[in-house]
Amino acid sequence: METPAIISAATIDHDALQEFVESLSDLAPAIERDIARLKTTPGDREVIASLFRAIHNIKGDATLCKVDLAVTIVHPIETVLARFRNDEIPFSDIVAEAVLLAIDRLELATDCLFSGKPTDGLHLPVLVRGLEKLALASGADLDERASELIEAVTGFRPAAEASNLIRGHASSVSRKLKSQTADDLRFFRSLADQLESRSLLFKGRTQRLLRLANETNLIMGKAIEPLQLEAAVYMHDVGMMFLPESIWLTQVRINDQEKQILRTHPAYGEGLLSRMDGWSDAAQMVAQHHEMPDGEGYPAGLTATEICAGAKILAIVDAFEAVMLKHINRGRNRSVLRAIAEINACDKQFAPEWIAPFNQVIRRTVEAR
Repeated sequence: METPAIISAATIDHDALQEFVESLSDLAPAIERDIARLKTTPGDREVIASLFRAIHNIKGDATLCKVDLAVTIVHPIETVLARFRNDEIPFSDIVAEAVLLAIDRLELATDCLFSGKPTDGLHLPVLVRGLEKLALASGADLDERASELIEAVTGFRPAAEASNLIRGHASSVSRKLKSQTADDLRFFRSLADQLESRSLLFKGRTQRLLRLANETNLIMGKAIEPLQLEAAVYMHDVGMMFLPESIWLTQVRINDQEKQILRTHPAYGEGLLSRMDGWSDAAQMVAQHHEMPDGEGYPAGLTATEICAGAKILAIVDAFEAVMLKHINRGRNRSVLRAIAEINACDKQFAPEWIAPFNQVIRRTVEAR
């Protein structure tokens, strides 16, 4: 069947489609995690096998559930990963982004099919043609085909045209640096986990913040280096653990003296990051994540042009999470709507250039639910 016909074909078995949607929702996060791990631990055969297995399972589930659209999208991705696994081609950041984009479009498309909504706006025929070209591309042409696919589907070319290879041609020095980066990130994440353990309300907080920050950054063409942003997400509130829990874990209003103590917490995370090689950008994000464009933030009272982009993202996602926790007793869906309404209402507290892409992320999250 031709690609347009597959995409426009109605799925007859609604129960089978629901079963596939549930399976995809379990496998998609694993794919994202594996690709992120490959960026920091290139050549990890276990991760490569896990990534290929997840894609293969999606294709298998789609075949069993007779979701032809999913088979059409996933088949060329499986071909690309099989060639990568067999050392026939390298796997670059841009190729990784193309794969993630395809999985994202697949999730949105199946949601549309399930709810009876049109898929016209997802550019699925363009996506499939781009994936087929990517699957057949030579190693030398791989990044260009991936860039063309991303531009055709999203309307813009990837910010990093000359991406570093995840596997294949990295120097031994580069591999060493990536290994150290992975170790550092694991350490930062362990500190964030310690923070989460201080309250049941914090469970899953770090991953929620990281997803929102990464997706907002992606919409803006990765204006912020992703690993620096990841480190900042892990470390921005770690300083709280150096303060009395009666101040930062309380549910009641704190006094002015306690507020001043609370405002010292960014300095602890910044201090640790600034003493470790390669994390100066993340340190700046942590130091500035409570600054405001109008100069009313802390600790330095910086204005809009003085605040780094990463800190602006952190400020938005951190505030969103705080409002979500405040209204969690109202039910999660209502909390999302309440939180995004509050974020948009605070026009002086957040950088307007980052509000629009953040809104896109939240809108997509709500629609997916």
